[in-house]
Amino acid sequence: MTRTLPEPDLAYLQKVLLEMLAIPSPTGFTDTIVRYVAERLEELGIPFELTRRGTIRATLKGQKNSPDRAVCAHLDTIGASVRAVKDNGRLSLAAVGCWSSRFAEGSRVSVFTDNGVIRGSVLPLMASGHAFNTAVDEMPISWDHIELRLDAYCATRADCESLGIGIGDFVAFDPLPEFTESGHISARHLDDKAGVAALLAALKAIVDSGETLMIDCHPLFTITEETGSGAAAALPWDVSEFVGIDIAPVAPGQHSSEHAVSVAMQDSGGPYDYHLSRHLLRLAGNHELPVRRDLFRYYFSDAHSAVTAGHDIRTALLAFGCDATHGYERTHIDSLAALSRLLGAYILSPPVFASDAQPAKGSLERFSHQLEHDAQMESDTRVPSVDSLIGQHRDH
Repeated sequence: MTRTLPEPDLAYLQKVLLEMLAIPSPTGFTDTIVRYVAERLEELGIPFELTRRGTIRATLKGQKNSPDRAVCAHLDTIGASVRAVKDNGRLSLAAVGCWSSRFAEGSRVSVFTDNGVIRGSVLPLMASGHAFNTAVDEMPISWDHIELRLDAYCATRADCESLGIGIGDFVAFDPLPEFTESGHISARHLDDKAGVAALLAALKAIVDSGETLMIDCHPLFTITEETGSGAAAALPWDVSEFVGIDIAPVAPGQHSSEHAVSVAMQDSGGPYDYHLSRHLLRLAGNHELPVRRDLFRYYFSDAHSAVTAGHDIRTALLAFGCDATHGYERTHIDSLAALSRLLGAYILSPPVFASDAQPAKGSLERFSHQLEHDAQMESDTRVPSVDSLIGQHRDH
């Protein structure tokens, strides 16, 4: 009999998502969003600790503390920083995270100086159709061909410096959130604030239900995923299963949907764990959740950073379907609801392998099986046997 899942509060999910979107958090400028999420955990009565820089490491206690698991979403977003102050009083920008300047053009932004916040707009170097006519359409697309115009008196480099503008000042791009009656949610920075909201909703549903976990689960909220280090130093426990939570690109050549949760089978770092990924797919099937399998070709995640740091863990990735990732992003409440429900099912599920609590020393008895090699060979009549290959070689 399939266990009944605690139902996530979708009003809560949307509320915390909207509140997080209002908090600028490009990588390196995440203190405020860390405080916000820590406060939500305090409200839920979930204990946590903070690393020096602000990664949140929380714990939901289970009946056993080993093997234990982690679920991880990131709080940082893409953004920019001031690369240079130009003679004309405009600012050159460097990207924070990997994204195209095409999606920066036309944006309203906030510049965080040591003295305060200054508003402005990101524009192409040729920004006036009346002045440049069709030459505007011939400009290359790169961060070298855009500039930031400040909403302040800035006609010279000295003007900017008198305002306290400094190299390396953070630039945050307005999220422009819109939640429509159709269930669509459009905004910048849904990556990964929508994933964080789905995780918080899943945690709230579990806490409110009073359900007891079978094994410890550690919700993690990282702050440097967009620049690659992510969960590298986030695991002080002997975690055996690590599920990242992130964004699934909905685009030609992809299989993800704005109305489903995606299980990523592979990304730029290679395939995810065979057994853990299929455990998630089985849970989705058992609970009749809309799910897609997909491959992400130009993509890294917190799971990849944890493995690269040397952790011996099984990894998988759950993602909400989103159109126009790292641009003006759009998802649907269907996808976030499915993600939150699947996270709840996973957190309450038994470990994929209880034997992962200890290494398999000197024996294969407890080691996992994928497809049995002999059975796989016998099931494929196209593959000749070893004996037949030897016979063919002797005939020649």
